[in-house]
Amino acid sequence: MSAILIVDDDLASCRTLRLHFRTQGHETHIAQSAGEALAAPGRFAPDVIILDIRMPGKSGLDALPEFKQAFPGSHVIMITAFHDMESTIQAMQRGADDYIQKPIDLDELDATVAKALRYARSESQGVPVEAGEDTGNGRGNMAGRSRVMKEVFKTIGLAASSGATVLITGESGTGKDLVARAIHRAGPNPSGPFVAMNCAALIETLLESDMFGHEKGAFTGAVGRHVGKFALANHGAIFLDEVSELSYAIQAKLLRVLQEKEFVPLGARESQRTEARVIAATNVNLAGRVQEGSFREDLYYRLQVINIHLPPLRDRKEDIPDLVQALLARINREMRRHVRRVDPQVLRCFEAYRWPGNVRELENVLMKAVALSPADTITPDALPADIANRSAQPSDTARPAAQCSLREVEKGHVLRVLEATGWHRGRTCAVLGVSRPRLRRMIKDFGLVPPPGAPPDDSDPGAGSP
Repeated sequence: MSAILIVDDDLASCRTLRLHFRTQGHETHIAQSAGEALAAPGRFAPDVIILDIRMPGKSGLDALPEFKQAFPGSHVIMITAFHDMESTIQAMQRGADDYIQKPIDLDELDATVAKALRYARSESQGVPVEAGEDTGNGRGNMAGRSRVMKEVFKTIGLAASSGATVLITGESGTGKDLVARAIHRAGPNPSGPFVAMNCAALIETLLESDMFGHEKGAFTGAVGRHVGKFALANHGAIFLDEVSELSYAIQAKLLRVLQEKEFVPLGARESQRTEARVIAATNVNLAGRVQEGSFREDLYYRLQVINIHLPPLRDRKEDIPDLVQALLARINREMRRHVRRVDPQVLRCFEAYRWPGNVRELENVLMKAVALSPADTITPDALPADIANRSAQPSDTARPAAQCSLREVEKGHVLRVLEATGWHRGRTCAVLGVSRPRLRRMIKDFGLVPPPGAPPDDSDPGAGSP
């Protein structure tokens, strides 16, 4: 049973709504003014407050900040007979969780109250979001606990100190730019410049000028001298994203930079040297482009002295909780919000979705959810329909077992046994036939998160037994 407080100067409306909610089993109280409702908050702790905007004395809009302070755990639904945009905007900016208009449609009101109660439950049961650290680069660190990402981190560590050219491959949105920045930060000259350029963003003439620079009068419109990206990245690193889109002519000039450490700006007579480290990235099969004849084979081998491949998000679902933590920490800072929890159902929806846009799509979904969430918890209501409507079953069971890897099947079975035993580790170990340390390792390795109310690891009987 939930508690509801109705604040409206219309006594008939208050009594009607009180009767309506009491027939649904809710504890319901009424007040006919903001002052009456705020007089004794200690006697009643409502889960939902239904607050009229226009009332004699202090309006609901003016009193809204006081209601948020007096009842910090309550969700406020504003109601009004006036259909003006300004009141709606002010109500949402002052902390209202929702807003409906009179005459009240009871079905709409019930749906709004049910949504508010879901938020209330999510706040008590949701997965907490830690603050996270700001790396100062505007993008943050990479996150992940999966085996494939651990291998990526290891390769970054080994590649960074070598100074060798690196080719980063992977689908769009997997975070290739983050890998490039991580390599630079861990490299021999992290204080040097990091210069990024998109090789598909400009036409060939402008791209060549942007990459190598030009002298005054080099071409029509060249009214002054321009310093190119390779000169700017000297003694640092240059990140060439979508390197597969370079024309054959520019590929030849890039090959010379890699071989001789020198280039010639457009319109210049003498070459310039650069000590910039080259880090390239592509989301296409570069070897296939070589076979097609659209990419130079010698440049391909020069670029991939070290190759780092980023797997798609659908192949590393166990990284989603860590990614959500890292992304939300940064989004909170950038948007000046304080989203502190994520409903467990949201994480289940995320695990059931295939993420064609990978981590970038996850980031955009979270950014929209933070912007539109009225409370400090993200619930399924804030998700796009194609994600929110996904099955709540673990993603490993979304496909036939014959199409799953052994690791996916093992993860799904361990999770099912944990859920069947109520996360009782002793009984889970008995069913699986594994030791307690082995179960702990599997839970950590698979990224399994205990549900709210699950017993602590060392609290259930037989904690030390297999």
